[in-house]
Amino acid sequence: MTAEDAAAPDIRARVAQLHGLRAQVRQGPGEKATASQHAKGKLTARERIELLLDEGSFNEVEPLRRHRATGFGLEDRRPHTDGVITGWGTVHGRTVFVYAHDFRIFGGALGEAHAEKIHRIMDRAIAAGAPLVSLNDGAGARIQEGVTALSGYGGIFRRNARASGVIPQISVMLGPCAGGAAYSPALTDFVFMVRETSQMFITGPDVVQTVTGEKVTLGGLGGADVHAEVSGVAHFAYDDEETCLEEVRYLLSLLPQNNRETAPAELPEDPPDRPCDPLLDLVPAGGHRPYDMRRVIEEIVDDNEYLEIHERWAANVIVALARLGGQVVGIVANQPLVLAGVLDIDASEKAARFVQMCDAFNIPLVTLVDVPGFLPGVDQEHNGIIRRGAKLLYAYCNATVPRISLILRKAYGGAYIVMDSRSVGADLSYAWPSNEIAVMGAEGAANVIFRRRIQSADDPEATRRQLVKEYQAELMHPYYAAERGLLDDVIDPADTRRVLIESLRMLRTKHADLAARKHGNPPQ
Repeated sequence: MTAEDAAAPDIRARVAQLHGLRAQVRQGPGEKATASQHAKGKLTARERIELLLDEGSFNEVEPLRRHRATGFGLEDRRPHTDGVITGWGTVHGRTVFVYAHDFRIFGGALGEAHAEKIHRIMDRAIAAGAPLVSLNDGAGARIQEGVTALSGYGGIFRRNARASGVIPQISVMLGPCAGGAAYSPALTDFVFMVRETSQMFITGPDVVQTVTGEKVTLGGLGGADVHAEVSGVAHFAYDDEETCLEEVRYLLSLLPQNNRETAPAELPEDPPDRPCDPLLDLVPAGGHRPYDMRRVIEEIVDDNEYLEIHERWAANVIVALARLGGQVVGIVANQPLVLAGVLDIDASEKAARFVQMCDAFNIPLVTLVDVPGFLPGVDQEHNGIIRRGAKLLYAYCNATVPRISLILRKAYGGAYIVMDSRSVGADLSYAWPSNEIAVMGAEGAANVIFRRRIQSADDPEATRRQLVKEYQAELMHPYYAAERGLLDDVIDPADTRRVLIESLRMLRTKHADLAARKHGNPPQ
């Protein structure tokens, strides 16, 4: 052994030094910063990752990364991780990539090194074909790094767009998200928020008050309930982080890893041929009587279990993920309890986005139809019901996954066409014996067709009632559409679950060729 070799550090000492450094990185900036995070009702980034991923499965990358910026005192503050933890692990045994802002370091603000870590983990997720979950709790761009930080957001947005429709992207809002930073969650497939602690907005309350004079709180401007009920930006809102992250895990169990795979199937305990006799009492025969479509969905799907998306926004239409015969399906359904189940601006956009997501990730679509039409009104017309309603039409027409529609009661006018009718490409179209498919309701149709006859009658009201009955008998009986080949069958409501499962099984090998094109130009 030479003198030089004797002086060299032993490899064991180097390994011990490494373990010490890793322990220091895992501990983070210290107990005071952690206590401050907990005092706000928030978990640390590492605590969140532990809740999200299967126990012991997390593999961190670039934990020793530090920024190289100088000026404004940054050269004296160079913590490891640079305020973001990145890596991969498993959820229910399947690979998931994750990045989590660490608010304890620079308030989770994004700088050059911070952004590069996110870019790399996003690139790995796309290359590996696995979902990406972002745990957002950051103060925006790191002002001390100037435009370098801003360009980091551009790299994130570009990768969000590249990954769209390729891998599932889920944004979990666990703190503030302001300015340009809010656009990354908006580009992803699903947004989760936590009440009281998470907010999203482009301009904060102070700027709003300065420019418009409006006084508003952080929560009132961009809190979880605002985005879950009013703006539609958030798909889910929960009271605490633990529940939120558990629901993220559940959502991941219903999604495929990427656009080349199908969602994971499960062996159903619920018999596929289980009769749905309660449906006969759940849905009133009278077209004007409301009922809760959620109860219909519960009765049909496996184990009465489903995950409703955008539950509190545009509640006149329901979109949900569930299993039928163990296979994941997307459900789109009118909700007669809210606005009689009409389609309006928000409902059309909500359903269109969901249809596109299901089509992108090979999830078959089941559409439950009970729709009286589009919502009339000056406000709807002036705010673009034509182009926004066309989004749902475009989404269905463009979808190549297996598609089944079922008409429970009424399906009137253009809304009937838009809700995945046979004419826009539904693979199978069924109806219950209570169905009414028509251009409009019988009363409205009779008033238009027989207007002069009614006006000239000795008893206009009695004449109108008689003509309404005649119109119903001639054009609105439940077998009119079936006789003309617009329905594949009229089925007993009790057989609904069995028919849907057998139809989906037949359609499992469906293959559809699309015309060669760069991309479509959907209505905006």
